[in-house]
Amino acid sequence: MRQIILDTETTGLEPSQGHRIIEFAGLEMVDRKLTGRHLHLYMHPEREIDPDAERVHGISLDFLADKPKFHAVADELVDFISGAELIIHNAPFDVGFLNAEFNRLGIAPVDKLCAQVTDTLRMARDTFPGKRNSLDALCDRFEIDRSNRTLHGALIDCELLAEVYLWMTRGQESLMMDAGPGDNEGINGLNLAFERKPLTVLAPTAEELAAHQEYLDLLDKTVKGSCLWRSIESPALAQS
Repeated sequence: MRQIILDTETTGLEPSQGHRIIEFAGLEMVDRKLTGRHLHLYMHPEREIDPDAERVHGISLDFLADKPKFHAVADELVDFISGAELIIHNAPFDVGFLNAEFNRLGIAPVDKLCAQVTDTLRMARDTFPGKRNSLDALCDRFEIDRSNRTLHGALIDCELLAEVYLWMTRGQESLMMDAGPGDNEGINGLNLAFERKPLTVLAPTAEELAAHQEYLDLLDKTVKGSCLWRSIESPALAQS
């Protein structure tokens, strides 16, 4: 399925209070690889930006003075996301803003336009209950380089989220795109080739091996025979 890694920046926190989208970014992924197709838009919100929001994303109303209003780019945005699975960190926030913008223009909501929405924040909370699961925290947990990220911009957040999503769903994929001759840079000059540190393999200690055998003995007693793990472990031990 075609997937879109998506993020927005807004004038504030609540679309019900008239806050608007000011930045949209989406990266297309097919077969778990970034295709190089992307959409990155700035929009004039026709209202003020909350100071707290501006401190987070660094986008000022002066910067947006010559940018198009949402209605002028709506068709391009809808065409880009239609039929895809959207992958979003804290999806209710972004989807709520998109639906508010679509509703103003009589456009169908996200759940009618797209195949499904995957919330990576919810995935992270299920996987790491009780831990911090912000995008920054997940990047630290998976040792993803975010040194190029100084402000909370939508485009760089999409690139980081793509890497986080692959780690959470498999952890074995590469984000290296099929580049043409001379194409050494990623989207908007940002390098999409994230370096991962080599995996560290720790051999068990004698005490840990003994504890493991004690646990298998307990399982054997429970099943009144040889537990399944023995049949899996024995061939591996025979080959080592």
